[in-house]
Amino acid sequence: MATCFVFNLSTSPKSPLHSLLNPLKPQQHEPETRTQIQTPYPKLIITGPSKLSGHVPISGSKNSALPILAATLCCSGTSVIHNVPNLSDTRTMASVLASLGAKVEVFDNEIMVNTDGITSVEPDSDEIRKIRGGFFVLGPLVARFGEAVVALPGGCDIGARPVDLYIRGLQALGAVVELKDGKVQAYALNGRGLVGGSFQLDYPSVGATETLLMAACMADGTTILSNVAREPEVVDLARFLTKSGACVEGAGSNKLVIKGKSHLHGCKCTIAPDRIEAGTFMLAAAITRSFISISPVIPSQVSCLMQKLLAAGCKIRQCSHDTLEVSAVSRCGENLRGFEVKTGPFPGFPTDLQPQTMALLTTCNGLSPVEESVFEKRMAHVNELRKLGAKIQVCASSALVFGKDNRSGFSGSCLAATDLRGGISLVLAALAAEGTTEISGVAHIDRGYENVDTKLHMLGADIKRLTAPASS
Repeated sequence: MATCFVFNLSTSPKSPLHSLLNPLKPQQHEPETRTQIQTPYPKLIITGPSKLSGHVPISGSKNSALPILAATLCCSGTSVIHNVPNLSDTRTMASVLASLGAKVEVFDNEIMVNTDGITSVEPDSDEIRKIRGGFFVLGPLVARFGEAVVALPGGCDIGARPVDLYIRGLQALGAVVELKDGKVQAYALNGRGLVGGSFQLDYPSVGATETLLMAACMADGTTILSNVAREPEVVDLARFLTKSGACVEGAGSNKLVIKGKSHLHGCKCTIAPDRIEAGTFMLAAAITRSFISISPVIPSQVSCLMQKLLAAGCKIRQCSHDTLEVSAVSRCGENLRGFEVKTGPFPGFPTDLQPQTMALLTTCNGLSPVEESVFEKRMAHVNELRKLGAKIQVCASSALVFGKDNRSGFSGSCLAATDLRGGISLVLAALAAEGTTEISGVAHIDRGYENVDTKLHMLGADIKRLTAPASS
C-alpha cells in the first residue's frame, strides 16, 4: 500500500503574500542560529571485509529533484514529479513548499504540488536552513510573485558556497536584493516583475545557474546567461521548465538563452537516475573487489569515473542502454592501480565522488594525488579514514594517498560522518575493512542515499542500522 503524506499548511503559518506592486518593507527578525547538533543515532554497524554480488537499483537524482520541486513554484496548477528519491532532503523541500501555501502530497516516490494556494513569499526559515537546495525557491518566487524573503541556506559544511552569484544575477534581471538579518530580501524594481537581461557567472555554479534559469523563465524579454553550469541536473531542470511552457535554449552548454513567458503551467516529470549514487556503487564494487550490475544509469554521465576505474584495472561492460556491469575481481593476485583525481565542473570529475574515490585509492597500488578544486573544505573524511589505517597526507585542498599492496589493510573502528559524501566514503571503506566498523552521524548520509544500507545488504554486505541504543 502506497504511503501518502499531505503537508498541512495550517501548521506553518506565514505572513500573507505582500502586494506585488509595493517593495518589501524592512522587518525585524531574530538573530540567525547556524549551530548543528551531531546526534549519534542512527548508526551503521558494518562487518567486513565484504564481497558484493548481484544487482542494485539506482534511485532518482536528489540533485535534480530539489530544483525541479522548487521550479513548481513557477507553474500554476498541479505538477506531478515521479521517481523522487525518498530522502530527508526531498521531504524538507516538500515542507518548504508547503510553508509557502502550496498543497503538497507525497506518495512513496511521487510528489504532487499545486501552487494555486500560495499565500506567502517567505518560506519557513528553519526548513530552509536544513538544506542547501531550499534556497532554490528564491528565483521562482521573485519571478512569479515579484518578491521573496528567503533565509540563507544550510547543507553540508564542505566550504564556502556564497550566494553572491545569485544576488548579482537577480539584480541583472531587474531585482533589488538586500541581505539583512540572515535573510535575502528581493523584489522587482519596477513593481511588476523581472525583466530580461544578460549575466555572466564568475564560476559555473550549479545552484546559481538553476536559480537564475528559473527566474529568467518568467522575466519579461530575453535573458542570456553565460559561463553557466553544464551539469546533467541543469539539463533536467530545463527539460521540466520546457514541458511547463518555458522557452530555454542551450541547456548542457555554457550559455543559456531564455525567452521569458508570463505564464507557466504544471506538468508531469520523471526524475533521472542519480549519477552520484551510480558512481558510489561502482566504487563500492571496486573497493570490495567485487562484481555487480547497476541500473538505471546514464553511462555518459559517469564516463569520467568509468575512465578512471578502467585505468585502475576494473572491467566495465554496458549491457543495455541503462545497465552497467562493474567487476574488480582480482585475477592472479593483481591489485588495482592508483590514479590521479582532480575535481571540476561537469564534464570533469565530480566533486561529489571525490571522498568515495579517495577511499578506493587507499586500497590501490602506488601514490595517488587528489586535488579538490570545487570545495576547499572537502577533506573532513580524511581523519576518519586514518582511523581505519589509511595513510593520507593533506595540504589545503590537495591530498596524497598512499596505497596498499595488499588491498586495504584497514581495521574496523568507530567513525563519525560529518557530511553527506564524506559519510558514504566511510561506508565504502568499512566494507573493505577487517572487523567491525561503527559509523555515527548517518543522518548526513540519509540526506542523499535512499535505503543505502538495505541496498548494500541485498548485495551481500554485513550491515545493520541501529536507530536507538540497545536495551540493557
